[in-house]
This record gives sequence, C-alpha cells and structure tokens, in this order.
Amino acid sequence: MTTPQTTLDERFSQPGSDATSWDQAREVLADAQLTWLTTVRADGRPHQTPLVAVWHDGALHFSTGTREQKTVNLSRNPHVLLTVAGRDWQEGLDVVVEGDAVQITDEDTLRQLAQAWTTKWDGSWNYEVRNGHFFHPGGDFPVAVYRVAPVKVLAFGQGTFTQTRHTF
Repeated sequence: MTTPQTTLDERFSQPGSDATSWDQAREVLADAQLTWLTTVRADGRPHQTPLVAVWHDGALHFSTGTREQKTVNLSRNPHVLLTVAGRDWQEGLDVVVEGDAVQITDEDTLRQLAQAWTTKWDGSWNYEVRNGHFFHPGGDFPVAVYRVAPVKVLAFGQGTFTQTRHTF
C-alpha cells in the first residue's frame, strides 16, 4: 500500500481544523466491530448490509455466503463502499472506503485471514479454509472472502467537524 495524498476539504470542515491523518483513519477501520457494505444490484439499486471485516495487509477484508445478495451483486459489479460510522454527532470519526472487491481464493492468504478474524474477535469468529473458501467449523456452506484495497477514503470528524480525503 502506498501513502495516500491527504487533503482537508475546507468547505465541509470547521475553520482552523486539521485533516484526519491516514493513521487515524486506518485505526478506525482496523478497530471497528461493525462495518457497513454497500454494493450495487443488477438494476442499479443499492444494497447495504452490516458485516464484520478485518484490516489486513493494507486492505479491508469481508466474507459472505456464496449465495447471498452481496455475492450476486459483486459478480456483476465489484465497486463497493465500506463504512464505519458511530452514532454520536459530538465525537468520533466516521470513515468511508471506496474500492473494488476482489475475491481471495489463495488458501495461504485465507488461512492468514481466518486467523485475523479469530484474533480480532477473541475466537467468536472462526473459519476453516478449504477449496478456496472459508467454512464455518464443521459446516459445508462455502463463504467467499473479498479484499478491498482503498482507492479513496473519506474521514468525517465529529464534534470538531472535518472532512478529509485520502486518495491512493
């Protein structure tokens, strides 16, 4: 991953405020317990759903069943938004990632990611890896894993209102 170009959009930021650093935005992405994924249906309508994601090797990763609407949408259009947002107007940092979802099938990478899920959630999310997919332990329902390398990241500061753009 390269270092992004970071700019504060003064039109939507309080006077005298500073841009959110890439380290701050990345930390929000890495620490998030819940991430919202937005995909596009074949007819152009948006589809949004919450999921758990992990930050690994410079990108956000998420998983979804191979028959779920997310997978159907991604088979036609890989463009996605991944959003981490709080529910507090007075403090916090909301972050939106724009990029393309690329399915990961390499089993060494999948094993690393399975370990990342297990570690992040203290064993609450465990996956087995086989045939280029995740599987829930003892299950036979394949789960696709996707990587989204950021193309553009928007960070919205709350309390002291700021809007920062990180472009890669």
